Amino acid sequence: MKTTSRVEAEGFLRAPFAWYGLDEAFTGPRRLMQIGTAADGTVQHGSVGHGDEPSIKSEVAGTEKERFAVVVTVAANPVRRTGDGTGVLDATTVSSAAWLAGSGLLAHTWPATLDHGLRDHWLDQQTETAFELADDLEGPAWTSLSLPVDGVPVRFHYRESEFGWVLAGSAGDAHIGAYGRGMSAYGLGFAQIKDLGPYA
Repeated sequence: MKTTSRVEAEGFLRAPFAWYGLDEAFTGPRRLMQIGTAADGTVQHGSVGHGDEPSIKSEVAGTEKERFAVVVTVAANPVRRTGDGTGVLDATTVSSAAWLAGSGLLAHTWPATLDHGLRDHWLDQQTETAFELADDLEGPAWTSLSLPVDGVPVRFHYRESEFGWVLAGSAGDAHIGAYGRGMSAYGLGFAQIKDLGPYA
């Protein structure tokens, strides 16, 4: 089982925005995963896991029975100037959450028929595709799905693939992305994490 480093755990506590995870209807295991930071160390996004620990290789026995969902929280930031005033930082949008969720799903995917030596090339191709899809959330690859966030229905962009599902939407001061396999996205609900204890 992957353990979260002390630096990552502290990063979750240091984030200037609220984290989101599955709501109390989910009663399985929870865990902290990765965080992403800006050059100045400011926490920009992170992910928390629910259910099984995803296997890297899909050919590992039993992965077809994996049941997991990972929730990605991205700080909602408008276009803003860098700390030294020499440039601007990109705004974060729902597409940012969709991209992080899509690439996260790919990181835990390895088609059974794929040769080990070809994986990097495959991953580059799939990651580029995920980026293009995330940039066109109103396109035909996505459908609309309404799911509760803190009990309030929120519209999410949703798509399925042979690897699993990805969704993305916005809530308050954050954008929410999620990906998973073996758990139906249609039955999920999200909630602001008040206590990171169950994830530690």
